Amino acid sequence: MKDFGKIRLGIFLGLLLACALAERLLPRRTRTAGALPRWLTNLSLSALGALAVGLLLPFAAVETAYRAEAAQFGLLNRWPIWYPLKFVLSLLLLDLLIYLQHRLFHWSPVLWRLHAVHHTDLDLDASSGVRFHPLEILLSMMIKMAGVALLGAHFLAVAAFEVMLNATAVFNHANLNLGPLDALLRLVVVTPDMHRVHHSIRGEETDSNFGFNVPWWDRLLGTYRAQPREPHETMALGLGGARDPRRLYLFSLLGRPFKRTS
Repeated sequence: MKDFGKIRLGIFLGLLLACALAERLLPRRTRTAGALPRWLTNLSLSALGALAVGLLLPFAAVETAYRAEAAQFGLLNRWPIWYPLKFVLSLLLLDLLIYLQHRLFHWSPVLWRLHAVHHTDLDLDASSGVRFHPLEILLSMMIKMAGVALLGAHFLAVAAFEVMLNATAVFNHANLNLGPLDALLRLVVVTPDMHRVHHSIRGEETDSNFGFNVPWWDRLLGTYRAQPREPHETMALGLGGARDPRRLYLFSLLGRPFKRTS
């Protein structure tokens, strides 16, 4: 697993490029701001988050799972479980954890100050999937590491989940027009149209569609919203108090959680 980071980065960059090209061919919406400044901001936030995790949490989720399994610690390590079943259960339970974490970051005023950085994007595209404050990335990783240990998730399932989470975050934020294919895909994966509702300026729509990988938790737990009130092409995205593009770049966003207006 020593090359996992390189493999994960390669898959992420490949999918990011593929989605960026697809957005050019099949755009769902017309951009409201220049793409280059937003991409630089979003990718810079992602790089700072990755650096913070690398420096402060060097073991991260996969190593945590490996050590927990070696020590037979965690729920799924308490009994002998058929490996394919353990793998699937690990993926599903980790995805439920991320869904619940996402709801927590919306519910808690303190955590929302960090997560709001993600919701300030006035456009959505593939780069929006990595637009998170570095402190949120750190907190998310700590929650994930705790969840991995307590669940006793298999380390290969955790590695697969990390790749899936990156991939689906890029995909479901993409500015893609999937047409009739969207209705079929959203039965098994969160699609761009489904997740775009979550980025609506309307509060009742922002508090829906929390899933990243699969849509089932939203459907089961009552937070699923099929479509926004306004058409996808014209619905307003972002936050009501953050509409000036000149204040939505890197240094402003890094300091935003610590200002009274967050």
